[in-house]
Amino acid sequence: MHLVVLNHYAGSPEHGMEYRPYYLARQWKKAGHSVTIVAASQSHLRSRPVALRGSVTEELIDGIRYVWLRTPSYNGNGARRALNMAAYVAQCMRHARTILRGERADFVVASSTYPLDILAARRLASLSGAKIVFEVHDLWPLTPMELGRLRSTHPFIVVMQAAENLAYRSADKVISLLPNTLGHMLDHGLDREKFLYVPNGVDVEAWQESRATVPVEHARAFQLLRQQDHLIIGYAGSHGLANSLETVVGAASLLRDRPVTFVLVGQGPDRDRLIEEANAAGLDNIKFLPSVPRAAVPQLLAHFDAGYLGWRRQPLYRFGISPNKLIDYMMAGLPVLHSVDAANDPVAEADCGFSIAPEDPETLARAVNQMMLLSKEERIAMGERGRQYILANQTYEVLAERFLDGLRAVDSRR
Repeated sequence: MHLVVLNHYAGSPEHGMEYRPYYLARQWKKAGHSVTIVAASQSHLRSRPVALRGSVTEELIDGIRYVWLRTPSYNGNGARRALNMAAYVAQCMRHARTILRGERADFVVASSTYPLDILAARRLASLSGAKIVFEVHDLWPLTPMELGRLRSTHPFIVVMQAAENLAYRSADKVISLLPNTLGHMLDHGLDREKFLYVPNGVDVEAWQESRATVPVEHARAFQLLRQQDHLIIGYAGSHGLANSLETVVGAASLLRDRPVTFVLVGQGPDRDRLIEEANAAGLDNIKFLPSVPRAAVPQLLAHFDAGYLGWRRQPLYRFGISPNKLIDYMMAGLPVLHSVDAANDPVAEADCGFSIAPEDPETLARAVNQMMLLSKEERIAMGERGRQYILANQTYEVLAERFLDGLRAVDSRR
């Protein structure tokens, strides 16, 4: 079959995040299907810009056809980002025939964070007789309403709400990355039998091929910590408000006399503030290191004794979580300290670490002490349970087939 995936923020190993469309497409290609990924030229997630040649640029990446559409640049979450979204949808509709290239699409997948791309999916589907799949990453417009405190009467919210309702009514299949969204979707017009849960995952082949070494600065820091015989609790990812890293600073203060060091790797808007807080408290058991290339993540995680992932108390997590960082930790065989209050908890499901209350340094410090009481062999066994859980449930080979099974179910009802 031919799948056309509309994902505003889609990336690749060459361009950076987001990777889900690429990894799913790789598996679909292996299964004999053809895939076209349609993405915007401008995305805040990418580490490398797209080389454009006019309004529409085609590129073949690992056998996957990418169509890049020119969209305006933006910073932050203001009016220019809204303009960027509208431009992407408009470009998809304007260049629909170029995207299809005279080929019939069997399924058009609307897979951006926001629901407005359902309009473009309907246009492409009408031209090619395709079925429509609506893939939900985050619940919009509920997310900007609860996080951005926008009222339901705000013009942006009104438009997005209409688009979400239209998507649930008109899609032939709705794929959710979050496990507990069905009730919300039913309230907005979804037919229950259309729902399918397909979370984020890991591409095992890409993981095994990622053999890049960590930078010298990182290698030296880990060597010194090993000489001090410290337990290394690591975090790799963005340093932002949502990541609750001030909880780590607080726990480090409580553990300053224990042989443990927190190593926070990455960049983000809160990094400088966190460093200032750690320095002001005179903490030498928390280290901050720059981010590493994606290909070096497996080796970076191999230097950790355990991984930390924290969340804020956020009502939106009642619908569940699907974090890539946690999947990386589990794939690396790390026991995990998971500070969370959500509808689902893969760490508890896999029994591969300690799940604790969020935003609580004292609770995190106690969990670290528990981790330190375990033998090295017990920590390895704990981490291995997480790795086996991922291999059984959340590789992109498994997830791509689950996705296709959902599409085949649509085909069987034709």
